[in-house]
Amino acid sequence: MNINKAMVYGNLTRDPEMKSLPSGTQVCSFSLATNRVYNDRDGNRQEQADYHNIVVFGKQAENSAKYLNKGSSAYVEGRMQTRSWEKDGQKHYRTEVVADRVQFGPKSSGGGAPANNTGEDKSKDEAPAPVDYPEEEINPEDIPF
Repeated sequence: MNINKAMVYGNLTRDPEMKSLPSGTQVCSFSLATNRVYNDRDGNRQEQADYHNIVVFGKQAENSAKYLNKGSSAYVEGRMQTRSWEKDGQKHYRTEVVADRVQFGPKSSGGGAPANNTGEDKSKDEAPAPVDYPEEEINPEDIPF
C-alpha cells in the first residue's frame, strides 16, 4: 500500500494568486513557510525555514484567495505532486502540495480591523469574531492533472 499525504501548518510568504482553468475551475496558489528549531552538534540553537508550494482548486480556492494574505497562518492537508514542463529547451520541475483541505489560522492582530473612535483598546474585552471556514471538500475528479 502506498500513501501520499502532506500536512503543513505555516505562514503565507506571499499573497495568494487566483487563476481560472479553461474549464472554469478556480485555482489558487500560494507558498507556506514552516520553521524548524534544533540544536546543532555544538549545542547551538539553529533555526531553519522550509518553503512549500500549495495549490487549491474550486470553492476552497476562492475562499483561500478571499481570506488569506501574506503573513496569515494556515493548515493544509493534501498530497505531494511534482509537475514538469519544458521551456526554451530546458526541463523544469515543481513540487507542490495539492490541497484537499485548507483551514485558516487565527487572524493577526495587525490586520484590517476598523479604527476605534474612542481611542480605547477594546480588543482585550471582546472575543474575536469566528472565522468562516469553507465547508466544501475538493472532489479529486475535478483536478485536471
